[in-house]
Amino acid sequence: MTANEPNEPDQPLNVFGEELETCSNNPLTGFFRDGCCNTNDQDVGSHTICIEATDEFLAFSRAQGNDLSTPRPEMGFDGVKPGSCWCLCAARWLEAYEAGAPPKVYLRRTHQRALEIVPLALLRTQALDLN
Repeated sequence: MTANEPNEPDQPLNVFGEELETCSNNPLTGFFRDGCCNTNDQDVGSHTICIEATDEFLAFSRAQGNDLSTPRPEMGFDGVKPGSCWCLCAARWLEAYEAGAPPKVYLRRTHQRALEIVPLALLRTQALDLN
């Protein structure tokens, strides 16, 4: 595998090896702020899991020092609301899962590199898009 240019995402494939679907354009999410959970080696947080935010998860994340719900207008950020989709760091999702507060996930919108941190079997337990 060759290294990408600094602002070039890895191949956009989801956990099934299919084309990565858009997570959210409102709020605009993703490491590249392209609406997708795209990633590359510069994304040390691995913002690869597309979640649907809940009050419980947002409170958990705030308690861990990552306040996603407070608007930051100076940064063009309206805050994540319950029901919003967001590209979450894979390690934070795993931490929330282990604490009993995992948000639901969209597997077709979750980048395959999330599997380097979170097993697919765990993600499947919270999947919103499995038939």
